Amino acid sequence: MSQHCYSGSHERIFTVIFFSVCSLFLLLLSFGCSQKPASLIYLDEIGAQHISAGWSEPKANKSVDGNPLTIAGQVFERGLGTHAESNCRIRLDGKALRFQALVGVDDEVTKTQRGAKRASVEFIVSGKDKNNIKKTLWKSGVMKAGEPARQVDVSLKGIIYLDLTVDDAGDGIGYDHADWCQARIEYRGLKPEPVKPYAAGPYILTPPPAPEPGINGPKVFGVRPGSPFLFTIPASGERPMTFAAERLPSGLKLDSSSGLITGFIDRPGTYSVKLIATNALGRAERDLRIEVGDKICLTPPMGWNSWNCWACSVTDENVRQSARAMVEKGLINYGWTYINIDDCWHGKRDPKTGQIRSNEKFPDMKALADYVHSLGLKIGLYTDCGPKTCAGYEGSEGHEEQDIMTYAKWGYDYVKIDWCYCEGKDPRVAYRKFGETIKKAPRDIVFSICNWGLEKPWEWGESVGGNLWRTTGDITDTWASMAGIGFGQAGLARYAGPGHWNDPDMLVVGKVGWGPELRPTRLTPDEQYTHISLWCLLAAPLLIGCPIEQLDDFTLNLLTNAEVLEIDQDPLGRQAEKVVEGDDYQVWARELEDGSRAVGLFNLDAYEHRKVAVDFASLGLEAGSYRVRDLWRQQDLGVFSGRFEAEVPPHGVVLVRLWKK
Repeated sequence: MSQHCYSGSHERIFTVIFFSVCSLFLLLLSFGCSQKPASLIYLDEIGAQHISAGWSEPKANKSVDGNPLTIAGQVFERGLGTHAESNCRIRLDGKALRFQALVGVDDEVTKTQRGAKRASVEFIVSGKDKNNIKKTLWKSGVMKAGEPARQVDVSLKGIIYLDLTVDDAGDGIGYDHADWCQARIEYRGLKPEPVKPYAAGPYILTPPPAPEPGINGPKVFGVRPGSPFLFTIPASGERPMTFAAERLPSGLKLDSSSGLITGFIDRPGTYSVKLIATNALGRAERDLRIEVGDKICLTPPMGWNSWNCWACSVTDENVRQSARAMVEKGLINYGWTYINIDDCWHGKRDPKTGQIRSNEKFPDMKALADYVHSLGLKIGLYTDCGPKTCAGYEGSEGHEEQDIMTYAKWGYDYVKIDWCYCEGKDPRVAYRKFGETIKKAPRDIVFSICNWGLEKPWEWGESVGGNLWRTTGDITDTWASMAGIGFGQAGLARYAGPGHWNDPDMLVVGKVGWGPELRPTRLTPDEQYTHISLWCLLAAPLLIGCPIEQLDDFTLNLLTNAEVLEIDQDPLGRQAEKVVEGDDYQVWARELEDGSRAVGLFNLDAYEHRKVAVDFASLGLEAGSYRVRDLWRQQDLGVFSGRFEAEVPPHGVVLVRLWKK
């Protein structure tokens, strides 16, 4: 009996095991049959148009210059060529398997010695999981021209958003041509899709100006004794308007209908003048401090430059059109003053005297200056330290003093001096020649040093007579270029102040194109608000790079917010510093003459709104409550204690001013 029972138990156990194994086998077989094989998608298939670049346009299966993708002599058929700063976001479903690529600096930069030396990038692969937590998956480290490609091979398990970034490695974006070669995603499930950066349509934040008079622009003005004085009272409000000035120094006169003050002041000193503007609706008053002494350019220059729109297609008529529009569209009423001609105006020198002459596009340089002055504006031009300008026209090498004196005789108020064809020169020596002559010139000339930040001109620019100096290479109308340059000014604040300014290059709003064909800027509206806000916080020169006669309503509104421009023109002249930095946000702030603070809260993420906060202690403010005003909207936000927080759109800004209650 017991033996029989024992035998039956074995049979039942065997049966259970047999069916369990069969069930498991069938389950595994079923699972295996339902599992799809992995698929591949290449980065060039996703589309170059969805990738940002700091210069030019990304290209599928080509370098950013349109050549075969080549790294350290190895040519790749597939991939994508871009330029630092660059980013691409790809949406996954958490089921992607791997990302693989070979990356490096494209060999095309080695065609010039400068490119081979300057190019340096870092490739970064990062991702966000379902909890929106960002993870760095891989970094290349700094890569330079000529180095072999480095292999990327990372798991994408659980990743919802994949970010492919090319950083400038901390030394600017010059020559940073970067290649993602054989770049591909292995995935199961949904096909990876590019994520388009957020881009709202143009929206105007600033209310229309009041019809009553309002005096804008700088509160301080510098002039040397005996130099021609020209200052137009910048006043908004309905016309007709009449102007007056109390305590005007001897030697100056005011045109009461235009607000133009002209003449000469021979005696050094500080003069406080009350400016008055009146129309049918009211009266505005404001003090202007006139400093007569060795320093000019006591606030950053504001004006227009021909390069970003017309480049070498610029003509005399282009300049006159923008000058007229500066007045007709009312920019002169907000302190916009200079009309500057960039490269390509030069002709040949007089064979007997060596004096520079203009080319056929500019029949009479003195007549052009007289015309601009007649509008209540000032005028500037361009030359180069070398034998040729960057565009190949006649440079000033060997004619430094002669050229400056010629410009003064023609009546020019500003000169930008470039650095092409100057290999082997010491910029301190070269620029000092111009600076010394400018000091001897019979009129005030603002001296703009443009050697692209080489040899750290912020450390010596003032000592050679410079009023402003470029801190970087040329700007282009991309987020990567504008933001890389603007946020790259961190650490330079101590070199800026009245009479000497760091110059992060011209504005790229409105229509640009580097001539003769123009197109709207590629910056989104939010990026343009960031551009103007950041430049004003930086106490930067503001030079419009678009044809003023073609301004649309959005761009005109962007350039005529008196409260924003007041930050740039603050007499204290203190450049903003970065006070808070996170992964995708920064806060910059500057102290103003009245003790208030201007603060910019910036969202560096291209895709998502985010809240950005700042503690008042980090701004150097004492404990207490502060009135906070939104400068773009020109409205008070309330009284806050301890900290302020705002939601900021992608690549956007909230610009505020804080006063102690």
